[in-house]
Amino acid sequence: MAKPLRLGVNIDHVATVRNARGGLLPDPVRAAKLAISAGADGITAHLREDRRHIRDDDIARLKAEISKPLNFEMAATDEMLAIALKTQPHACCLVPEKRTERTTEGGLDVAGQSANLKPAIHALKHAGIRVSLFIAAVPEQIEAAAALGADIIEIHTGAWCEALAEGQAAHADAEWKQIVAGAALAAGLGLEVHAGHGLDYASAEEIAALPQIVELNIGHFMIGEAIFVGLPETVQQMRAAMARGRATSSS
Repeated sequence: MAKPLRLGVNIDHVATVRNARGGLLPDPVRAAKLAISAGADGITAHLREDRRHIRDDDIARLKAEISKPLNFEMAATDEMLAIALKTQPHACCLVPEKRTERTTEGGLDVAGQSANLKPAIHALKHAGIRVSLFIAAVPEQIEAAAALGADIIEIHTGAWCEALAEGQAAHADAEWKQIVAGAALAAGLGLEVHAGHGLDYASAEEIAALPQIVELNIGHFMIGEAIFVGLPETVQQMRAAMARGRATSSS
């Protein structure tokens, strides 16, 4: 039987709206609390080097005020490591980061950067913080994540979701097969498997059927939908979509 499927809500783009004008509103911490009250199992926030959305104070307030786990997305830099060790979130998800990108464009090259990642992973784990690596569902990357002692991988689903949105059936099918195989490989290596990036109701329902995946982290789509129907309703609809998908799981 498949494990329960958790929903992590990424509240970065509430902060994007706030920062577009300046000031304090809308408050991403308020959004996090609303999401939790509506059924979210955790909150994800990415503190970028350029602070384009989430700010240091947001991270501190999230840790202090929310009642569910905080998943702190970060680049593996000395600055972010120091903030993570001070904040002590439930988990840190190490992601690639470029100032020129609008959003995270791909997975972390764990295999190619293992020497640089190893000290950060060791420090986080030593502090009792769970470590997740945001990677493509490629065997080389998954095996490298396991070798480095990561607790979790989060499969980057962006290419699959983009192919679905653009009607590129063959490309979407190829990406989907890679996700299915990657989830099975990771679970077999003892890694906890999460997934995220670009998911909407339909794609979340589909990927929820994979029994190895135990958490979906979703942000941009949900914050966008919340403009029209409200964040609690969006969380409830996403949970319903995930439940429908999980009900079709074969394991």
